Amino acid sequence: MGFKQFILIGILSVGVLAQPVMAAEVKIGVIDFQRVLELSDAGKEAQAEINEQGKKMESDLRERSDEIEALETKLERESMVMDSEVRLEKQREVRIKINDIKTLQKKYVADFKKMEAKIINRIQKDVFDVVAELGEKGAYTIVMEKRAGGVVYTADSQDITDEVIEQYNKAYDKQKSSE
Repeated sequence: MGFKQFILIGILSVGVLAQPVMAAEVKIGVIDFQRVLELSDAGKEAQAEINEQGKKMESDLRERSDEIEALETKLERESMVMDSEVRLEKQREVRIKINDIKTLQKKYVADFKKMEAKIINRIQKDVFDVVAELGEKGAYTIVMEKRAGGVVYTADSQDITDEVIEQYNKAYDKQKSSE
């Protein structure tokens, strides 16, 4: 084969390879997990549970704060007639109670964050199971989470959040009725 034929075959090969290749259809879905948390039945129940626990913790801290305020008020009123040693002991008791409430507040914040994370992780696992099922049935190539996946824009036609919420509610109702 001569040099000219080699060049001609090379040019033809590049031309054939440069032809657009028919790729498999890529179907992308996007979900907004935050919206699932806000609108799904499980998400609403979780929010109610989180709010209830938060209010209990807040109430307990408020009661303890009120108790400390009452002690401080009593101490101020009676400090003029108290022995200095008794007054110092009462002040020490108030400081201890203040430190106790600060410690309790830190514990409550940590417990609250753990509880919230546990609930969200449970919901996330369940939602991902629903998304995997929908992805398979809908022949999606990929389904991304809107915020975590770094998705800045998506066409409404690719957002499957409403369908995920609907399927998740059905699965959640089924799970709840079997308990």
